[in-house]
Amino acid sequence: MGDEVHYLLETTPEGKVRAAGVSYVAGSRTPTRSSRGVARSSGSYVVVFAFVALLAGVVMAWEPPLWVPALYLIASLVTFVAYAADKAAARSGGWRVSEGSLLLLGMIGGWPGAIVAQQTLRHKTVKQSFRVLFWMTVLVNIGALLYFTAPGMTHRFLESMM
Repeated sequence: MGDEVHYLLETTPEGKVRAAGVSYVAGSRTPTRSSRGVARSSGSYVVVFAFVALLAGVVMAWEPPLWVPALYLIASLVTFVAYAADKAAARSGGWRVSEGSLLLLGMIGGWPGAIVAQQTLRHKTVKQSFRVLFWMTVLVNIGALLYFTAPGMTHRFLESMM
């Protein structure tokens, strides 16, 4: 904030006006990060790969119902599509998917798909309050997975649901 810049105004195909050809005036401070937000992070992908390994270990060691890994796969695909739809809506000025809905999809097991969407689509990677809540839902989800799939817990949980 406070840096002096030169820019041209242009109209997008959607009819919106935006700045183009932005450059800092000589002597101004140089930007500390990309104008597109946070750079892609391979660390997020490491979390996904580590989780896949953890889930495979849980399946082999504790033998939870097969719907558990299936839930993660389906929820991740649905969540990726929701992020893609929200990104498209953000670009076109259309109806957005609420952050609460994106967080809920992640909470029910779609967070690996959310991470892939965030990194490949470069969406929802800047807003710090969303990022904090997102990573909190990841931790809660992993904790719930370990708690409910631990030996003996699956049967107790399912019995309590009936």
